[in-house]
Amino acid sequence: MAETQRWVVLKFGGTSVSRRNRWDTIGTLAAKRRAEDGVRVLVVVSALSGVTNELTAICAGDGIAARVDALAERHRAFCDELGLAPETVLGERLATLRALAVDPRAASLALDWQAEVLAQGELMSSTLGAAYLRASGHDFGWCDARDWLDAVSLPNASGWAQRLSVNCRREADAGFAERFAAQSNPLLITQGFIARHGDGGTAVLGRGGSDTSAAYFGGLLKAQRVEIWTDVPGMFSANPREVPDARLLTRLDYAEAQEIATTGAKVLHPRSLGPCRHASVPMAILDTERPELPGTRIDTLAATIPGVKAISRRNGIVLVSMESVGMWQSVGFLADIFEKFKHHGLSVDLIGSSETNVTVSLDPSENLVSTNVLEALSADLEQICRVKVIVSCAAITLVGRGIRSLLHKLSGVWAAFGKERVHLISQSSNDLNLTFVIDEADADGMLPILHAELIDSGAMPVHEAQVFGPRWREIQGQLRPKPVPWWKGRREQLLALAAADTPRYVYHLPTVRERARQLAAIEAVDRRYYAIKANSHPAVLKALVAEGFGLECVSEGELQRVFEVLPELDPARVLFTPSFAPHHEYAAALERGVTVTLDNVEALRRWPEIFRGRSLWLRIDLGHGDGHHEKVNTGGKTSKFGLAAARVDEFVDAARALEISIVGVHAHLGSGVETRAHWRQMYDELAGFARRIGSVQVLDIGGGLPIPYGQDDEPFDLQDWADGLAEVKAIHPAFELAIEPGRFLVAEGGVLLARATQVVEKDGILRVGLDAGMNVLVRPALYDAWHEIVNLQQLDAATDGAFDVVGPICESSDVFGHRVKLPAGTAPGDIMLIADAGAYGYAMASTYNLRALPAEDVIE
Repeated sequence: MAETQRWVVLKFGGTSVSRRNRWDTIGTLAAKRRAEDGVRVLVVVSALSGVTNELTAICAGDGIAARVDALAERHRAFCDELGLAPETVLGERLATLRALAVDPRAASLALDWQAEVLAQGELMSSTLGAAYLRASGHDFGWCDARDWLDAVSLPNASGWAQRLSVNCRREADAGFAERFAAQSNPLLITQGFIARHGDGGTAVLGRGGSDTSAAYFGGLLKAQRVEIWTDVPGMFSANPREVPDARLLTRLDYAEAQEIATTGAKVLHPRSLGPCRHASVPMAILDTERPELPGTRIDTLAATIPGVKAISRRNGIVLVSMESVGMWQSVGFLADIFEKFKHHGLSVDLIGSSETNVTVSLDPSENLVSTNVLEALSADLEQICRVKVIVSCAAITLVGRGIRSLLHKLSGVWAAFGKERVHLISQSSNDLNLTFVIDEADADGMLPILHAELIDSGAMPVHEAQVFGPRWREIQGQLRPKPVPWWKGRREQLLALAAADTPRYVYHLPTVRERARQLAAIEAVDRRYYAIKANSHPAVLKALVAEGFGLECVSEGELQRVFEVLPELDPARVLFTPSFAPHHEYAAALERGVTVTLDNVEALRRWPEIFRGRSLWLRIDLGHGDGHHEKVNTGGKTSKFGLAAARVDEFVDAARALEISIVGVHAHLGSGVETRAHWRQMYDELAGFARRIGSVQVLDIGGGLPIPYGQDDEPFDLQDWADGLAEVKAIHPAFELAIEPGRFLVAEGGVLLARATQVVEKDGILRVGLDAGMNVLVRPALYDAWHEIVNLQQLDAATDGAFDVVGPICESSDVFGHRVKLPAGTAPGDIMLIADAGAYGYAMASTYNLRALPAEDVIE
């Protein structure tokens, strides 16, 4: 094909054609494509923003004359803004609109009349756009899409669908490309949304039809690509307005993009994928305001990566539940009921069935689902079965390749839906989606929770840079910056320490002190305790006590460590909060004079003399938990921690009988919790119990403050947390507020140094082995925890290789990370650094496989 016959199709939506500067962008982009790619450019445009809604109201007979006048005035004003003469440019179009307002067909709201009315938006926008672009010096021609796109009649389609939601011919006739190329202008502009009906009149493609028009043109012309320019940067892993941490999907294949569009993504109409996929024409979704962003590319060359790519929500779903004992082993039952849907022109979306029930969903975006239609359908169906119509439902869908292989990673998703009434679960036969249909009201707020769960579980592989791009908040410039880690400036010192021996933990005390001072600055907090189970190194304990922190212990061994390291420490600054400890540990703690916390009434009854006359704190299970992993969720019925809230009065009665004073109440519901509401709610609930008890002075909300382990994680918003605590404390001013963080204070201050022992390739996977394993750092194996891993020896080299980083322990779970980006030249002997290992590292180390414990160093 000659160079002048190669095409790029650019589509611009309503927001992209409603302002002068956007039309300047359209002209610039079209000229750029022409100059850089040596192609002809076809621009497909929608109506001005909001115009189609007004035309739809006219089609319903709602205030026709007034709406026509308002539309005429809006387009005249826009012509003025563009420096165009309204009557010269749009006089004929506006006359047509007025004629349609008084057309005899308007009285009956005839479908062919509605199609002509709806077409006026695109006809007006393309006409004024062509005039403005020509006036701006661009060689643009105008063409009528109805001369090129032919609507086709699909079997069983309703009259409404055959006029107002049409499909078009995908195959071009022999002379199509030549005739289209015969138009003299190198740049052309045409309309989206409209096509020629079989009777020679106008048909429209339905909502989102402009995307599909561009795709039809791209397929018919065998275009180099189709670019959908819109007001968002592309497809995301969730609706970014509902899930601010949604990731840009930078590359998809047609199948996944089709599923994402079909199941709720608004950025691209589902039908637009088909024509381009049929003709193998690549597509791109790009941002008109920010053309420098990568957008979403859709083609046949996208990498096939298993995992959930997106989660979406569709509202307004209608369920039709059909039940009949007679359907079991009945030949033709399904054919009979689906004949009824066919008769009413309804397309079924999801299907669930059992021996006596079939439930299907109807998507209102693809069906005319009115009350009259549903009543008529129900009446017909009731001839053969019992019918129940369930309205106002929402469909929440996970989309991605290999959904069946991910089921073991979706336990958190199942748990979330287990709290709601699920009407239907549907897993697609092509293994690309899994859908849950619930009440629409119950769907509010679920997407952010589910999206985070998918990332945490590894079901959504956001570290795959071939698919996932930046977060929406990053694109919007809303991320809190992550500080440069201390170890990047201490490379030579760390390498010198590693030369002595590895594996080796190194703790940077200035970082520990900095975190302590950040918490000390929060005025709402009255008492601060460090949970020493995170890291009980003597230097760490001394540093934190010097910063004004008390210490929280959970065993007699930890108490012994504290008073060995700090023999002069006031016991009043020490908490003892064990779980299922033997009686002698409670007795020893009370003998030392530290504050003891109990979490069950049975201990009082079994060992009354230990506790008689003492002052104690009470740990309460508030009935719910939270955290970054199920194994750090420490609240709720399945957790071993805390006294059940229903037994608080029982505990109080037993304590009073022993003349015990309950002076503090405590709750800790999980670790790695980021939501401000979590602590606010906990404090509020504890205050309620404290008032019931009467003698309480201190409310302890525990710890669990998160740190940014992942490269994409943000630092915890301490100011927001502090503001929330101040607000709730102002509501309950009678109590002191206590916290007992561990990880937050020490995790970022510690690193693990290990030496690479081997680099091995197996079936396409490169593995680098270390002399440290899960015996040294168990968090990845135990919690699926993610730690940054770098080659300290080659810190400045490009990370152009992908390795699984493993240890020497005889366990399949002895893996620190999969597909870790490291220099391709990583070799045995290199010193590797595992970051943010200062918490629950050495403290959880063991001699499993009879391997030695790691060394520890402290640096200032």
